[in-house]
Amino acid sequence: MSDKQNLSYQAGQATGQTKEKASGLMDKAKDAAASAQDSMQHAGQQMKQKAQGAADVVKDKTGMNKNT
Repeated sequence: MSDKQNLSYQAGQATGQTKEKASGLMDKAKDAAASAQDSMQHAGQQMKQKAQGAADVVKDKTGMNKNT
Protein backbone atom coordinates (compact mmCIF):
# COMPACT_ATOMS: atom_id res chain seq x y z
CA MET A 1 0.00 0.00 0.00
CA SER A 2 1.46 3.37 -0.95
CA ASP A 3 1.73 6.29 1.45
CA LYS A 4 -1.05 8.08 -0.41
CA GLN A 5 -3.36 5.07 -0.14
CA ASN A 6 -2.48 4.66 3.53
CA LEU A 7 -3.25 8.32 4.29
CA SER A 8 -6.51 8.06 2.37
CA TYR A 9 -7.45 4.94 4.34
CA GLN A 10 -6.61 6.62 7.64
CA ALA A 11 -8.63 9.69 6.67
CA GLY A 12 -11.59 7.46 5.89
CA GLN A 13 -11.23 5.70 9.22
CA ALA A 14 -11.10 9.02 11.06
CA THR A 15 -14.18 10.26 9.22
CA GLY A 16 -16.09 7.11 10.10
CA GLN A 17 -15.11 7.31 13.75
CA THR A 18 -16.09 10.97 13.89
CA LYS A 19 -19.50 10.23 12.38
CA GLU A 20 -20.05 7.41 14.85
CA LYS A 21 -19.14 9.62 17.80
CA ALA A 22 -21.42 12.39 16.51
CA SER A 23 -24.27 9.92 16.17
CA GLY A 24 -23.73 8.74 19.74
CA LEU A 25 -23.73 12.31 21.01
CA MET A 26 -26.93 13.07 19.14
CA ASP A 27 -28.60 10.04 20.69
CA LYS A 28 -27.54 11.21 24.15
CA ALA A 29 -28.84 14.71 23.42
CA LYS A 30 -32.20 13.31 22.28
CA ASP A 31 -32.46 11.21 25.43
CA ALA A 32 -31.63 14.21 27.62
CA ALA A 33 -34.22 16.35 25.84
CA ALA A 34 -36.89 13.69 26.24
CA SER A 35 -36.06 13.31 29.92
CA ALA A 36 -36.23 17.08 30.44
CA GLN A 37 -39.59 17.20 28.66
CA ASP A 38 -40.97 14.44 30.88
CA SER A 39 -39.71 16.22 33.99
CA MET A 40 -41.28 19.50 32.93
CA GLN A 41 -44.61 17.84 32.16
CA HIS A 42 -44.60 16.19 35.57
CA ALA A 43 -43.73 19.46 37.30
CA GLY A 44 -46.48 21.23 35.37
CA GLN A 45 -49.04 18.64 36.41
CA GLN A 46 -48.00 19.02 40.05
CA MET A 47 -48.28 22.80 39.84
CA LYS A 48 -51.73 22.52 38.26
CA GLN A 49 -52.90 20.18 41.02
CA LYS A 50 -51.57 22.48 43.74
CA ALA A 51 -53.20 25.52 42.15
CA GLN A 52 -56.51 23.67 41.89
CA GLY A 53 -56.21 22.64 45.53
CA ALA A 54 -55.53 26.22 46.58
CA ALA A 55 -58.49 27.45 44.54
CA ASP A 56 -60.73 24.86 46.15
CA VAL A 57 -59.62 25.97 49.63
CA VAL A 58 -60.45 29.58 48.79
CA LYS A 59 -63.83 28.55 47.40
CA ASP A 60 -64.55 26.50 50.53
CA LYS A 61 -63.59 29.37 52.84
CA THR A 62 -65.66 31.91 50.91
CA GLY A 63 -68.63 29.62 50.40
CA MET A 64 -68.27 29.66 46.64
CA ASN A 65 -67.64 25.91 46.28
CA LYS A 66 -70.80 24.42 44.78
CA ASN A 67 -69.43 20.84 44.94
CA THR A 68 -70.14 20.50 48.66
